[in-house]
Amino acid sequence: MSLGGGLAGRYAAALYAHADEAHALDQVVEQMDTLGRMIDESPFLSRLLESPLIDVSTAQKAIRSVLTEHGFNKIVQDFVGVVVSNRRMRALRTIVGTFSALVAEKRGVVVVHVESAYPLSGVQEQQLRARLIEAGYGNVNIVKRVDPALLGGLVVKIGARLYDTSLKSRLQRLQYAMKGAA
Repeated sequence: MSLGGGLAGRYAAALYAHADEAHALDQVVEQMDTLGRMIDESPFLSRLLESPLIDVSTAQKAIRSVLTEHGFNKIVQDFVGVVVSNRRMRALRTIVGTFSALVAEKRGVVVVHVESAYPLSGVQEQQLRARLIEAGYGNVNIVKRVDPALLGGLVVKIGARLYDTSLKSRLQRLQYAMKGAA
């Protein structure tokens, strides 16, 4: 996610500055992570944010109700209210992700996205973390995703770098080599 000057970057930077000034940064970070999970897991909330047919006041009431019910603090409620009143509901999930990336950057945490064919065991995750530390990535946050289509191996994304050791990509390279030989 770009932390440049895009819409999501500006909103994320504004929330970060406000939460830091109010000495509530840790609580806001935790609640924004929870909000991101809620958006990902709730079909109702996803539809609410994506629908162009819902007017701002209705969306404002519905989202405020959901946030209050789940115990979100005033800073997050007001922030989401501003996003909704500015008609940026569709960008909320992107803003949440950009905020997380901004917090990680400010705290010196490297976010590593790992895709595997099967869920990583605790030992495998520790070994991966050790290898990343050896490679110079000190403080890492591993975001795991399971993709059975990989068949085996890992796909590791660190910023703009991609390390693909999956069986699927190896088979594709072999297939291209075989086509070239024919």
